Amino acid sequence: MSETVRVRYAPSPTGELHIGNARTALFNYLFARSQGGSFIIRTEDTDLKRNLEHGEESQFANLAWLGIDWDEAADKPGEFGPYRQSERLHIYRPLIDQLLEEDKAYRCYMTEEELETEREAQRARGEMPHYGGQHANLTAEEEAAFIAEGREPVVRIRVPQDLTYVFEDMVKGKITFESQSISGDWVILKRDGMPTYNFAVAVDDHLMEITHVLRGDDHIANTPKQMMVYDAFGWDIPTFGHMTLIVSPETNKKLSKRDSSYIQFIEQYRNLGYLPEAMFNFISLLGWSPKGEEEIYNREELIEIFDADRLSTSPAAFDSKKLEWINNTYMKKADLDTVVELAIPHLILAEKVSQEPTEAELTWVRKLVSLYHDQMSYGAEIVQLSEVFFVSEIHLDDDSREVMAADTAITVVEAMQAKLEALSDEEFVAENIKPLTKEIQKETGIKGRNLFMPIRIAVSGQMHGPELPNLIEVLGKEKALNHIEQVKNQMTQA
Repeated sequence: MSETVRVRYAPSPTGELHIGNARTALFNYLFARSQGGSFIIRTEDTDLKRNLEHGEESQFANLAWLGIDWDEAADKPGEFGPYRQSERLHIYRPLIDQLLEEDKAYRCYMTEEELETEREAQRARGEMPHYGGQHANLTAEEEAAFIAEGREPVVRIRVPQDLTYVFEDMVKGKITFESQSISGDWVILKRDGMPTYNFAVAVDDHLMEITHVLRGDDHIANTPKQMMVYDAFGWDIPTFGHMTLIVSPETNKKLSKRDSSYIQFIEQYRNLGYLPEAMFNFISLLGWSPKGEEEIYNREELIEIFDADRLSTSPAAFDSKKLEWINNTYMKKADLDTVVELAIPHLILAEKVSQEPTEAELTWVRKLVSLYHDQMSYGAEIVQLSEVFFVSEIHLDDDSREVMAADTAITVVEAMQAKLEALSDEEFVAENIKPLTKEIQKETGIKGRNLFMPIRIAVSGQMHGPELPNLIEVLGKEKALNHIEQVKNQMTQA
């Protein structure tokens, strides 16, 4: 086996890149890069019925978006290819024939109906369903009879009796399995000529000289079957590491792909306007922890400090609020152009700006986004945050009405209304608007909250928001004055 670290991420192109699979890829990537090794992507595409047309392409695109690069894959062939299992069938068949010749495997002609009948009987007796070995020692005559019936066989590997499988897991320490815990001789070649997962994975990992297999701990039960394949051929066994699962913080159960209360696919985060650097950072903390209290690290820093010994033995809680905090931290550091680029598609989708914005619209959007730059956790959030700029009617809540009920409120609102009306369109910018509140304070003697709050509510209908002069400039003269008039009417009616 290679002395250089070689790890792999082996996606199935049957769905989009899930947060759990992204973590598997990312930890393998960090481990390889921290050790000066190689990171390989091998596409496990033998489930032809479930493969998506662009499944592999989607995996590559989303991994690249996250900032993960690879050394070998179907799109970057190396000396250990092919890198799609469907293109490696010529490799598996001779190895299966070898096991048949050595009587380490055999053909089983039982039909699916016969197997299901067996399983039902076992369940009725309170037993775990398992294959009973009925065709483990067929005579040549019996086999010929089954062939004459037109039965298509599977190939099963012989499970050793009374053998203990022991391996030192990178994460969990020493793990032991008894061979009798495996549910009978298991299938290594299906009726359609495709190898089963556990056989193909073991073969591929060996031939690709994979040194470390780092994956989720839902694969632990597969490990003894894969070790059995290694033993059958006399191959060295790689180092296994099984990462704890990502769980829902509410239920402490494995994050289900069908749980719609969490966004779980990388493509969705891309579409919502998250930053890839932030996603990379967040995912790296799902089941691994650096030394110290710091949680914000860029890719290069994570490669430098990554230590597989610090992989957690406890489940990783998926904290969506923490993700928003991390992404907001990166958003604050990002330049305005980047944030605008993330926000614009969502303003277009919400029909707040044109499908093909004019230069004037783009200039206005830039000003709009700048108001919320530090507040935004992701691009799509701009639609909700900036709602005041797109509503035609202002409706005050009870707290706002209480503020506007003060005796001095109408005085400062009307004073601001007059001063804004006096500004020309060219003069209607924040630097000219900012001094107006000081002027009103001098003229009326009203100051502090009694001065600023009624003005803010009158122009926006809200008690909180961006800096008032900037808010008024981006609203524009017509809309700002329209809002003031609406609020004055509501004050009068009250």
